[in-house]
Amino acid sequence: MFKLRRYLAGHVAECVVAPLFKMLEALLQLLVPLVMAQVIDVGIANRDAGYVLAHGALLAGVGVFAWAISVTAQYFCSRLAAAFGTALRNDLFAHVLSLSREDVERLGRASLVTRLTNDTQQVQDGLNMFFRLILRSPFVTLGTVVAAFLVDGVEGAVLLVAVLVSFGLVMGFMRVTTGRYRQIQQGLDEVQLRVAENLEGVRVLRAFRQEDAERDAFAATAAAVRDRQVRTGDISALVNPLTYAAVNCGLIALLWFGGVRVNVGNLTQGQLVALVSYVSQALVELLKLTNLIVLLAKASACARRVNEVFDTRPTLADGPLEAEPAADAPALAFDDVCFAYPGAGGDALSHVSFSLAPGATLGVIGGTGSGKSTLASLAMRFYDVGSGAVTVGGQDVRELSRASLRGQVSLVEQGATLFSGTIASNLRWGRSDAGDDDLAAAVATAQASGVVEGKAGGLDAEVEQFGRNFSGGQRQRLTIARTLVRRPRVLVLDDASSALDFATDAALRRAIARDCAGTAVVTISQRVTAVRHADQILVLDGGRQVGLGTHEELLRSCPVYQEICASQLTEEEVVR
Repeated sequence: MFKLRRYLAGHVAECVVAPLFKMLEALLQLLVPLVMAQVIDVGIANRDAGYVLAHGALLAGVGVFAWAISVTAQYFCSRLAAAFGTALRNDLFAHVLSLSREDVERLGRASLVTRLTNDTQQVQDGLNMFFRLILRSPFVTLGTVVAAFLVDGVEGAVLLVAVLVSFGLVMGFMRVTTGRYRQIQQGLDEVQLRVAENLEGVRVLRAFRQEDAERDAFAATAAAVRDRQVRTGDISALVNPLTYAAVNCGLIALLWFGGVRVNVGNLTQGQLVALVSYVSQALVELLKLTNLIVLLAKASACARRVNEVFDTRPTLADGPLEAEPAADAPALAFDDVCFAYPGAGGDALSHVSFSLAPGATLGVIGGTGSGKSTLASLAMRFYDVGSGAVTVGGQDVRELSRASLRGQVSLVEQGATLFSGTIASNLRWGRSDAGDDDLAAAVATAQASGVVEGKAGGLDAEVEQFGRNFSGGQRQRLTIARTLVRRPRVLVLDDASSALDFATDAALRRAIARDCAGTAVVTISQRVTAVRHADQILVLDGGRQVGLGTHEELLRSCPVYQEICASQLTEEEVVR
């Protein structure tokens, strides 16, 4: 947790006031047994009712004052913990967004969700209790020992031994349980992953009638986490009883020696009552300290997991330059590009080269696994090329800042994603200052006018989480419209119309060609009809570039393209 101390900056007052007020409360608590000793030895022994009432009123006043101090301290602790947790989550979320796809996949999406939610909450709770008790509990525990020594040295030594034994038990159990709590959090990652997979694929799950199998698999995962929690809980549960045993053994010894010393006149009855009160205070504070140590063990394990995310540096460093496209430079170009995914046995793309002029169109076609989506990812710089170069407006994408690059190049993927809000709020992701006329123009080009008009409220119609109140085709058209609002120089459509019928797909392509005349368009598809009218068609096979040219040129020179056409079109359609 020490690495996260930077989130305490700007909260010096809370960091100082909260523990100091708690310590002041503890000091007042330590004075109570001494006052009670005086009441017994003086007021009660002498039958002095006025003395007893006066000291009773003093104790009541001390209690009210201690209560006010405690409430104030807890307020500052809660405010500090809330501010700490908010800043931590904000920074962690921003850091996750800065990571590349490779980084996110390596850490695991389910694990990142757990770290952003459960782990940060555990750290926040640990910090809250730390500032409440870190000065108070040790101060009271040590104070009771010191006060006991001031009352009687022999009795103080007895209490000191009991406290040291209890503290040793607490620290020993902390060493044992910290690693186990880390394993529990890893188990929660697995639970989160299984839940996410099943909720995402619930239709497939039901279609194949795998509910029982997945229910059993989830139960097994949850049971594994439960077993870890139970084993760790069994160990942690031993701390309080053993602490009770150690302190109560000390209490027995204190009463034994105290009774003897009272009989011989070396100790008064009031002093013995004060010593017993100090033992009770020590026991309570040791139990609080035990719970704090257990909570800090959890928080420490979670803090390490949070720091693992912060320690993950983005594999793709942000470039220093802003995009300044040269007038005569291609809008997008691949120059002998090779790329392999981390851990893959071979290249996903091998020696791919093409040049796309501003306003021109490029079709990319190939079989499943041929590298089409990889090409789109490299154009957006989700990954860096292994060799060669990808340029936008004549500038290497590795030299451009992410914001600048993605202001020039926009991608619409097959998996259309909408966010909860309204249609307008989703469309303005493309450009926050876009007016209603801009939105309407983009909607019309994307063939989504019917989608907007068919919803109550038009552009202000509600979009539910993940856009589940829209069909797949409607979501695709709205995501295309969202990208068109941005008016990119390069538009990459990665199977973005796969859910559209052929007529709508054709109307979409004609509208983009008409309304986006200055935009270079890359259409990635498995449909020949989607790419055949492009200025150039790039044919991929197993990651290799096996053809580049117009539809007619490829029909004469590229066997792979010939085979694709033959599988989708009649002989008349091929030459039409």
